[in-house]
Amino acid sequence: MAVTTLAVRVAEARALAPDVRELVLEPVDGTPLPPFSPGSHVVVHVPGERPRKNAYSLACAPWSTDRYRIAVRRLDAGRGGSVGVHARVAPGDVLAIEPPRNLFAPVARATRHVLVAGGIGITPFVSYAHQLRAEGVAFELHYAFREPGGGPLLDELEALCPDAVHAYADPTGQTLLAALDDVLSRRPLGTHLSVCGPAPMMDAVVALAGDLGWPASRIHLERFSVEAGPTAPFEVQLAGDGRRLSVGEDESLLEALEAAGLDVPYLCRQGICGECRTGVVDGTPDHRDMFLTPEERASDAWVMPCVSRCAGAGPLVLDLP
Repeated sequence: MAVTTLAVRVAEARALAPDVRELVLEPVDGTPLPPFSPGSHVVVHVPGERPRKNAYSLACAPWSTDRYRIAVRRLDAGRGGSVGVHARVAPGDVLAIEPPRNLFAPVARATRHVLVAGGIGITPFVSYAHQLRAEGVAFELHYAFREPGGGPLLDELEALCPDAVHAYADPTGQTLLAALDDVLSRRPLGTHLSVCGPAPMMDAVVALAGDLGWPASRIHLERFSVEAGPTAPFEVQLAGDGRRLSVGEDESLLEALEAAGLDVPYLCRQGICGECRTGVVDGTPDHRDMFLTPEERASDAWVMPCVSRCAGAGPLVLDLP
């Protein structure tokens, strides 16, 4: 699909933690940036020898049209996007970003929200907190982090909504789960649970909620997939014209398809939303997404090219022209 981008300048950059860097982005031409809904993210085109596109939650009020803010955790074992943000992006640099999209909006009909964040998973809840506070909707935010002195953005959130924030310097997550056992046991009608953070923490919170009788319709998740590290190269073939493409160890299948001029739709680039789902004619995918059902994975009829690869050298034959 044709991608619209916005030109933004890095107005500020600072460390929120040893491995978390905040960027403040402002429009280059002074035109207001698009307003967005709570939980939205932007895709940032990260410069470098091999440019990357990474999605980051907007950690600011939804009505912030003069500047956006993102917070990026550095993953040294990743594919290079977060490292590029930390090492190669400086104040004054101009970046391209794609307009805000939302895969994690708060449920409008909820009368109360229980928000649970772990580590960098706090970022989407900054916009939640601004919006819910402005609307007078009841919420509580439970935030677990590793740093004994406080997690990224904690001071700001405590100043914004001091009565709603519950903080846990809790590397194991056990203190958080003990507190949530009591919180989730009391579930007034209309309460919804939203969770974002490391996969083990999220799985534990979801399991606890299920044990306490929470229906799946009232539990909402945003998973931050870990950037896949270097992996073996493989071959892919297009069923339409028979072209064969090579996918390098440090690029995704989606990036290889884009480099070859293929118009593959996408939204999150993290294996979560399902937008880039592509049919498989032959070969065995190495599934790394969070979208396909176990049955769909077992059929090997689909692959999510933004994160998944080929189980072997290939070729993986795709239902593409």
